[in-house]
Amino acid sequence: MYAEERQHEIVTLARNLGRVSVTELAARYDVTPETIRRDLDALSGRGLLSRVHGGAVPADKLRLTEASVRDRDVTSPAQKLAIAEHAISLLPERDQLTVLLDAGTTTARLCAGMPGWVSMVVTNSVPIAGELAERGDLNVLLLGGQVRGVTQATVGTEAYSTLERLQVDVAFIGANGFSVGHGFSTPDPTEAAIKQAMVRAARHVYVLADASKFGADYLVRFAGAEDIDALITDRRLEKESLEALRASGLRVDAV
Repeated sequence: MYAEERQHEIVTLARNLGRVSVTELAARYDVTPETIRRDLDALSGRGLLSRVHGGAVPADKLRLTEASVRDRDVTSPAQKLAIAEHAISLLPERDQLTVLLDAGTTTARLCAGMPGWVSMVVTNSVPIAGELAERGDLNVLLLGGQVRGVTQATVGTEAYSTLERLQVDVAFIGANGFSVGHGFSTPDPTEAAIKQAMVRAARHVYVLADASKFGADYLVRFAGAEDIDALITDRRLEKESLEALRASGLRVDAV
């Protein structure tokens, strides 16, 4: 088992049991206690668990902070690529297709595979706009406004008012967390407002979020199952979690 897979299971266990111990986890995965301590330290650093004596407990249910783009870009890279490739496969093949890309490290992976029949990409991500503009075969519209340093996304009145006037074919939106009870959420109210506007601006809406984000509830809910066409996540999502999401009326593509 890879460290990333083990850490994902540890987070799930902590959420289900309320607490995990170094000794029990070491025996469960047949690794040394030092390996488990490194896992718990890594998960604590990402805000997924809180370290306590001898183990760890789930982080506070309601989260207010988020990791930087640089930190998030190196987590779950294979899963994010698989999610992006599946998202690209959902694009209808027709001329003059318009696509909206939300800021995020998973949505950014769509850039390399964006097909030639897409005529315009609208985004609030400075890095995504820069990467796509270099291609030369796409019209790229970068939403104006204030740039949030932690996500490198434009937010505020200018970006919001532009989205209110737009209608695009497909939107791919990122999320910091998702759950059955709270839906899709993010910690910053200004970024949540942009995501809500993106949902309204698109004919078809897909949320892209890897399985490590399941069960994480952030301050602001920006969409629910009724607002989107599908959630695209990865196969690490536990069977029980997948069934609960689908029972809520949400289409889930686990790739």
